[in-house]
Amino acid sequence: MALPNYYTSLKPFRKVFASGTPILTYHHVGPRPKGARLKGLYVGEKLFAQQMAELAAAGYSTANYQEVLSHPANKIFVTFDDGFVDVLQHGLPVLNQHKFTSIQFLVAGLIGKTNEWQQKAGDVSESLMNHEQAREWLAAGQQIGSHTLTHPRLSQIPVSAAVEEISSSKKKLEDIFGIAVKHFCYPYGDWNQSVRDAVQEAGYETACVTKRGVNTAGTDRYALLRFTARYRSRTWRNLFSWLGQ
Repeated sequence: MALPNYYTSLKPFRKVFASGTPILTYHHVGPRPKGARLKGLYVGEKLFAQQMAELAAAGYSTANYQEVLSHPANKIFVTFDDGFVDVLQHGLPVLNQHKFTSIQFLVAGLIGKTNEWQQKAGDVSESLMNHEQAREWLAAGQQIGSHTLTHPRLSQIPVSAAVEEISSSKKKLEDIFGIAVKHFCYPYGDWNQSVRDAVQEAGYETACVTKRGVNTAGTDRYALLRFTARYRSRTWRNLFSWLGQ
């Protein structure tokens, strides 16, 4: 039986999860607004609660994202891209219930604004966490990482601009929140060798992509693999095209 292209429930993934370190990725948690084009980016609160409860019941727990490189047994790493407010509203209570920690990759230049990169493509407007909300997220024991300043496709802009997006977003988040920002996520999963090198040179310790798979000692720490979580559907192809898979 072929492995599903996205994560909905644990059963089909038990064997592959046991072979390495799994990372799940989410964008939105909560209701999908009318007119949303990228429907697969939304996981309802009920489904998210089911997914987290199932992992907990199977003996999985979470750890500080820093531990992703040590490949601890029976750990699941949960990531959120972009910093949407609905994750704080609908996802955090579920995480707290199971004593799960996760990391939210923030678009540093758009904190407190909206998803401008998606609106330019004709999608609906969605709110991003502001400074106070991001601090609430941190105070609850969750983590943050960088997702650039403005969410561009890094391999499609000049190298100097990519370096600025990568390095300045790290500094901006560290200045605002007073913590070290060690982890990066490539927007759209878009990267190349020059982009990877810029991430390493900026001082990040890891970076993650959107390519599916579990991580092992042989996985490039600047190209960590993740499974996209979503609802069960046969119409996932457009989503994975947008994510660069």
